[in-house]
Amino acid sequence: MTALVSLDRVGRVYGSGSQAVRALDQVSFAIAPGEMVAIMGPSGCGKSTLMNLLGCLDRPSSGTYHLDGSDVAGMDDDALAGLRNRTIGFVFQSFNLLARTTALENVELPLLYARVSAAERRRRALDRLQAVGLGDRAHHLPNQLSGGQMQRVAIARALVNDPRLILADEPTGALDSRTGVEILALFQSLNRAGMTVVMVTHDAEVAAAAARILRFRDGRLVEDRPVPQPRDAAAELQPSDLTNGLMGHASPSEHA
Repeated sequence: MTALVSLDRVGRVYGSGSQAVRALDQVSFAIAPGEMVAIMGPSGCGKSTLMNLLGCLDRPSSGTYHLDGSDVAGMDDDALAGLRNRTIGFVFQSFNLLARTTALENVELPLLYARVSAAERRRRALDRLQAVGLGDRAHHLPNQLSGGQMQRVAIARALVNDPRLILADEPTGALDSRTGVEILALFQSLNRAGMTVVMVTHDAEVAAAAARILRFRDGRLVEDRPVPQPRDAAAELQPSDLTNGLMGHASPSEHA
């Protein structure tokens, strides 16, 4: 199987000469379609730099990065933006929702940039909100939603372009522990439906929900290990949580 993500001796250096900072150093790994991977490490280990590279928001200083078979280093900014929009959905710790825009309109945004018609934008955005259990909150503003609901809106927005890869940066960091478990259960549900999920986290309990952990220190990959029995987040929820639309929905591409 061809890797969805493939890094070969990737380095990223900021600055030059005596001021140079090597944020990543000779990093090599591959992620197959359908994997769920956690990236861990202390502050300053290179996690954020790696996430920017994986998300095509930055480029390696050395080495090669292939995403979905495309060599990222050889692309201009427009080609990178197109690959990013087609292939990646982003989920952030701070949700990054527009405050004066409804949940539905927030989810529609990537489709607006992709010049999808208004009717199709609305149909697909509502479909994704329903898939994460928020169809009845489509016309609410972010300040009318809980933290967990805002993060589910952000996940629906990440899914609306039918990406092949979800990049989640500390996705439970701003949530209470119970809501964090709900979000992990949602990611695991998406992964079981075939979505590739990569989470950056400092929390070992969050990482335990992944099937594989990559650990970084001082810009280097120091550990790459499978998780024999990943934490089952859905098993930690109450029965009522399992009937609110969070689990068991079809994969995004099946709704397209």
